[in-house]
Amino acid sequence: MRILMLTLVAPYPPDSGPKVKTYNLLQYLGRHHEVTLVSLVRSAQERAHAERLRGLCKAVYTVPFRRSRWRDAGYLACSLLAGDSFIMRRDASPELRALLAELTSREPFDIIHADQLNMAQFAVDLPGTRVLDEHNAVWTIVARMARHGGPLPKRLFLELEARRLRRYEARICARFDALLAVSAPDLRFLELAAAEAGTRLPPTAVIPIAVDARGEAAVPRVAAPRTILSMATMFWPPNVDGVLWFANEVYPLVKRDVPEANFAVVGARPPAAVRRLGAVDPSITVTGYVEDPRPYLEQTAALIVPVRAGGGMRVKILEALARGLPIVSTTIGYEGIDLTPGEHLLVGDTPAAFADALVRLLRDPALGQRLAAAGRQVATQRYDWRVVNPAVEDAYVAALAHGEARGAVAPVVLR
Repeated sequence: MRILMLTLVAPYPPDSGPKVKTYNLLQYLGRHHEVTLVSLVRSAQERAHAERLRGLCKAVYTVPFRRSRWRDAGYLACSLLAGDSFIMRRDASPELRALLAELTSREPFDIIHADQLNMAQFAVDLPGTRVLDEHNAVWTIVARMARHGGPLPKRLFLELEARRLRRYEARICARFDALLAVSAPDLRFLELAAAEAGTRLPPTAVIPIAVDARGEAAVPRVAAPRTILSMATMFWPPNVDGVLWFANEVYPLVKRDVPEANFAVVGARPPAAVRRLGAVDPSITVTGYVEDPRPYLEQTAALIVPVRAGGGMRVKILEALARGLPIVSTTIGYEGIDLTPGEHLLVGDTPAAFADALVRLLRDPALGQRLAAAGRQVATQRYDWRVVNPAVEDAYVAALAHGEARGAVAPVVLR
């Protein structure tokens, strides 16, 4: 098949959740189909990274995308006046629309694959069979953030944005020929939004995020690790909220029982509130982006996922499973991943429960080894990209049938 894939960020290097998901899908599709990748990029470095994907793609196109606080303020004012989503207005790009119109006018594509909700606005009116890959039910992320949003004005804005996104997401999903959801909970949230908006979702497949579990060796950890590790992009608000909640409410409880414990926050672009953690407490290290995290992984007693607002699946959990790391998560943190608490990971939703799980792992390294071994088995058997991604081809077939039924496309010979 000839596939046109639209991405919000260039999915290379695979160093964040969305990029890992899309890169591993490209690894599969590039081996079996002709893929043309079109991506927004924010710097010359991102453009160079996109060029690295030419080995998987027939062609790669990039469109510069500029962001600033002044631009965001303008988009916010316009969205408040117009009554639409700030996030979707912020991510609009006339340059990308023009490029896609030119590409689709000169070359027919069997599948147009919009990667993430942000790209739906660019794909929805293109000619051909359109598939929307929902990394998350996006409106739920904003709604959950509103519950932990801090000052009243911020909470009110997030609640308003969540309502607008909920309506927008339902209506634009209905205009695609197929929908990909990463988990059953996400699908239920999308169905709820569609019912409230009076629309119906197109044929939908639940296909989990995939990682390179079989290509990832288990990390050899020290015998008695003392490091609690957070490894996540620090410019994503739910990750920042989780790290601050952990540092302020959970970590002191852990230190009370295990004084020699330390906490490492690894992830790109930590805000000032996160950087201050290391200045206040010498047992906390805030690294920023780390090209090779292996030294931290080798010292890890547990990777923590203290997420209180989010959607979809946490790729950091899948990668930790593949690397053979023990995990402590909130219930929201491992949502959508087929894991059993006490067998594959430990779970805590209150400061006391989360701290208790970490203290158990710090005092009993053998427990961590058992959890890690069971988790790695799940990752290799259920979440490796070689196992998961053939289901995307089945979703494409369903999309083509849906497109033919509505008269949008001629029958396609799969090749």
